Amino acid sequence: MIASFLVAVIGMVYPIVTRYMLNDWIPNKNIKLIIIGGVSLLATYFLRLGLRYFIQYYGHLMGVRMQADMRSDMFSKLQRLPYSYFDQEETGTIMSRLTNDLFEISELAHHGPENIFIAGFTLICSFVYLLTINWVLALILLVSAPLCFLVSVKFRIKMREGSKKSKVAMAKINARTESSITGIRVTKAFTNSEKEKEKFEESNQEFIKARTVFFKSMGAFFSISQFITDLFNVIILITGGIFLYKGYIDVVDYTTFVVSIAMFISPINQLIQFTEQYQSGATGFRRFIEIMDEEEEVDNDGAIECTGLKGEIDFNDVSFRYNDKQGILNGVSFKIEKGKTIALVGPSGGGKTTICHLIPRFYEYESGSISIDGTPITDFTRESLRSNIGIVQQDVFLFSGTIKDNIKYGRLDATDEEIEIAARRANILDFINSLPDTWDTDIGERGVRLSGGQKQRLSIARVFLKNPPILILDEATSALDNTTEMLIQDSLNELAKGRTTLVVAHRLSTIKNADEIIVISNGKIDEKGTHEELIKNENSIYKKLYDLQFKDSTEAHINIPF
Repeated sequence: MIASFLVAVIGMVYPIVTRYMLNDWIPNKNIKLIIIGGVSLLATYFLRLGLRYFIQYYGHLMGVRMQADMRSDMFSKLQRLPYSYFDQEETGTIMSRLTNDLFEISELAHHGPENIFIAGFTLICSFVYLLTINWVLALILLVSAPLCFLVSVKFRIKMREGSKKSKVAMAKINARTESSITGIRVTKAFTNSEKEKEKFEESNQEFIKARTVFFKSMGAFFSISQFITDLFNVIILITGGIFLYKGYIDVVDYTTFVVSIAMFISPINQLIQFTEQYQSGATGFRRFIEIMDEEEEVDNDGAIECTGLKGEIDFNDVSFRYNDKQGILNGVSFKIEKGKTIALVGPSGGGKTTICHLIPRFYEYESGSISIDGTPITDFTRESLRSNIGIVQQDVFLFSGTIKDNIKYGRLDATDEEIEIAARRANILDFINSLPDTWDTDIGERGVRLSGGQKQRLSIARVFLKNPPILILDEATSALDNTTEMLIQDSLNELAKGRTTLVVAHRLSTIKNADEIIVISNGKIDEKGTHEELIKNENSIYKKLYDLQFKDSTEAHINIPF
């Protein structure tokens, strides 16, 4: 800001030196003062050169640091937001806010104060200086100035709306691109490239329309603003000419006044241009605040760390719904004793996965209670609760990086020996050792260079390393072929030993040995019992599902389209 102030002051030097030269030094043929004045002016310009470099370099550096700090804050905020937020927001939209919006904010944050300060100071000083030359002409100029600001106020609202719509449209483009690139293999498999182009073009055209509205209002704004500044010159030219004819001003002052008008008009134009930057930055800031104001996951007052859990889980009359939708769970009650394995079966959408999500508090149940070892899970801190729960899902997510990095994700402070033991227990150590780069093998985005079974075993190794007392297997093998499933099942059986285990399965062959099987449909428990107990009841739902899957007592794995 100090550098900006000095730049503004130096901007006043040229018209002052010009007036002295025209009024005194040149008429009196004082060559010494002419040279001193010129050299002094050149020296101040060299100083301004350095100051402008400082402003541009450190100003942008400061803007980048602002942007980085805000990005860190937003990313941290995203980590604290509940599952429900990401159910509603697209990844590309979030990324747009994390990149494009924050850039606009940082540009406004570091350029805005500087531009306002320089323009404001220059505007005031130039007007005072013009008053000293001829106060009548200066007042005429001043009266014309408010026209620019009236135009600014009128078009600012339209520009703001256009800017907001543009950002929303750009976010949709990012979301569409992210979705399309992520699913590029599916697109190619179904030869639907043209369809993806069509969907992308819809978003692209929406962006064009939004920017068209914005640029239309901006074009009207700037063209009218520039016309007003041109009008200033015409008014002063005509008025000054009349004053010169009448003898109210001499030629030197008139010339100096005309030269100095640019010094008065330039900051006005700068302030007008600032409005565009302000609209973009302010719109981005509002979108930033929308995320920062989102309600995040907060532990209850007095929440305790859960350590040394045995793993006894008790659902008591639990009900849950997503947003305003029909209830997903309706009065569900069951108990899992320490170290026992409970299997959940039933049609898709019955509530099995929802139960798995409620235990680690990915979602909050509506009524009833869920407790572990007799303590409501709401009394535990979320982080300590989740650290005691291991989850293996059907859709395995692996991070870009090496095999070692992905296994170590289960416990970041694990030693190499512990990682190797986890891999051996997951039956993937031999595969890792067969690779040219072994542990340092890059698996690609989302593990694209691995097979489904290899990815699943990596996720199992990750849970082995975490070593939690409670294990959730959410259709962990349903996406695998029969041979791979048998190999993975051995790893899962090893993983489940000594742990309280909740298994969700469509393939009933994987849960015959469960301590108890619970059949769930439409958010309610229809029946429960061991495999032998349920299979004996000819009218049980489980018996019908089992017979359908294993017709004629064969062990052929047939997926049922629930």
